Amino acid sequence: MTFENPSQDPTSRAVRQDHGREILDAIDGEAGARVIDALADIAPELGHQIVAWGFGEIYARPGLEPRDRQLVTLGMLTALGGCEPQLEVHINAALNVGLTPEQIIEAFLHSAVYCGFPRALNATFTAKKVFAERGLLPLS
Repeated sequence: MTFENPSQDPTSRAVRQDHGREILDAIDGEAGARVIDALADIAPELGHQIVAWGFGEIYARPGLEPRDRQLVTLGMLTALGGCEPQLEVHINAALNVGLTPEQIIEAFLHSAVYCGFPRALNATFTAKKVFAERGLLPLS
């Protein structure tokens, strides 16, 4: 899956927002939309920046495929710790862009070496919740 940025014009706020929303919807589906919608009454600009910059600019870059971006994101959120709500969204996104549950669990196992077992466990249990919701348990 490759996305192209229709406009590099920083003044084109609406174009950037629309482009970012297209990518957000393709990657995160309903989970991403729920996050942005939840920001509408308290921090609409944060929602705009997540969509326009995070997805419209960063996720749209050609250097990594969406599945690779999700692996990086899962590793970073695991290492940060305390990001389980965001991990839930990005585990769903990782599945949406072609990562398998086994690959996601392998990424969390790998992360234990660098950020410790407690954070890897938290990420794994978040994945277990997502996999159960999507009918993907037990893993083979």
